[in-house]
Amino acid sequence: MYPENTDTAALTAAGMTEDEATVEARRIITDAYRPTAYRDTSPVPAHGSTPPVAQPGRPPMSQGATDASVLMLSGAAATSMVGGTAAVLMYVSQFADPVVCGLVFGAPTALVLALARLAKRARPAPDIHQHYTGPVYQDQRNVTTNTRGVWARTNNHQ
Repeated sequence: MYPENTDTAALTAAGMTEDEATVEARRIITDAYRPTAYRDTSPVPAHGSTPPVAQPGRPPMSQGATDASVLMLSGAAATSMVGGTAAVLMYVSQFADPVVCGLVFGAPTALVLALARLAKRARPAPDIHQHYTGPVYQDQRNVTTNTRGVWARTNNHQ
C-alpha cells in the first residue's frame, strides 16, 4: 500500500533528519488513505419518533390496496397467458377461426368470473356478538341516504 522509496528530499531540505522525514512522509501517506466516512454500527431502536421512510419497490399502501394490487397483477398474468396461447394457436394452425378461439379461451375466464361472483353472494352474514355489563341502551337504526342534484341535497330517511 505504501511506496518503499518515499521522496524525502523536500522534508530533509526543511531541516529534518532522514529518519524524521521518513516518519513524516509515512504519516502524510497514512492520512491521505484514511477513510473520510464513519458507519455507526450500533443497533437502531425499533420504536421512536422518526417517521417511516418509503423503501424501494411497491409504494406503501393499505392491506386492502395491497391485496387488490396483487389480485390485479395475477389477473393480468393469467389473461396474458390465455391470450398468448390463443395467439400462438392461431399462428401455428394458420387457419384457426378467431371467433372459435375466443369462445374456447374466453369460456373458462367467464366461468371463473361467474363462480367468483356467486361465491361472493353466498358468503354468510357475520355474527355480531356484543357483551355488556350493567344497564345498556342499544339503538339500532337503518338510515337511508339519498344525495341528488347539481347542488347536492341530502335526504336522510329512517
